[in-house]
Amino acid sequence: MASHYEMFPAVVTRVEQLTPLIKRFTFKRQDGQNFPRFSGGSHIIVKMNEQLSNAYSLMSCTQDLSTYQVCVRKDVEGKGGSVFMHDQCNEGCEIQISEPKNLFPLAETGNKHILIAGGIGITPFLPQMDELAARGAEYELHYAYRSPEHAALLDELTQKHAEHVFSYVDSEGSMLNLDELISSQPKGTHVYVCGPKPMIDAVIDCCNKHRYRDEYIHWEQFASTVPEDGEAFTVVLAKSNQEIEVQSNQTILQAIETLNIDVECLCREGVCGTCETAILEGEAEHFDQYLSDAEKASQKSMMICVSRAKGKKLVLDL
Repeated sequence: MASHYEMFPAVVTRVEQLTPLIKRFTFKRQDGQNFPRFSGGSHIIVKMNEQLSNAYSLMSCTQDLSTYQVCVRKDVEGKGGSVFMHDQCNEGCEIQISEPKNLFPLAETGNKHILIAGGIGITPFLPQMDELAARGAEYELHYAYRSPEHAALLDELTQKHAEHVFSYVDSEGSMLNLDELISSQPKGTHVYVCGPKPMIDAVIDCCNKHRYRDEYIHWEQFASTVPEDGEAFTVVLAKSNQEIEVQSNQTILQAIETLNIDVECLCREGVCGTCETAILEGEAEHFDQYLSDAEKASQKSMMICVSRAKGKKLVLDL
């Protein structure tokens, strides 16, 4: 069943330029009420207008619900949301913000927690580190970035968690040795990673190499992982009694929208779950982060904003 988010009219109350490419945005509800409670690792959907909406990790204090904060990295080759936020979303701008959902929670137990961040991937770890500190848990943050001017939030992190923060600067030749880090942890350590896809893949591969169980490896990435060299396939819409060809450079959602069929989708990144659609025939190749591995294996539903057909044809309950 698709996840339907409650949306809140909000206003931008502060915009801060943290690095040449990253801005921090502070939001308040227009009705003056507090936002819903959230835990570290949660994300919200920011709906800028009818065409643009993106998922962003919440980075604000979980105890102060008067505001929400997110960081946005400008990506001129993206879908347009980050460019809009940087170029047009100023103080006083009115937008829609969803209730928070958490697909990247901290484990409730564990001997130790290793947090690995690359660039903008630092954002979900700010509230998570506060939670771990409050628990009295053993934790470390390993933060890799290109150069000092791209070290978003490092000063804030070191002020609060100095002895737990380790930084690696590409331009200074300081490299994170994943194999050494992962192999040296005690049994029962949880590893979390957020950042560019190559970093996430490298961390997962390293954990697998050192025989970490799946439930001890956690990752998050708000970017499409759909391969660029996909093949075209046919989608039959059972309820609408229509058939459409999905091209290699199209998503199912994009193809369906050419038929003027209204399908709810907030994130278009396989994160929010609003476009979850039942599969009546055929199998999907799943690229979302919303469904669990078991749900993906069941082939009962798919996220049509990112996932594709394994074969030449899919029949969907649309």
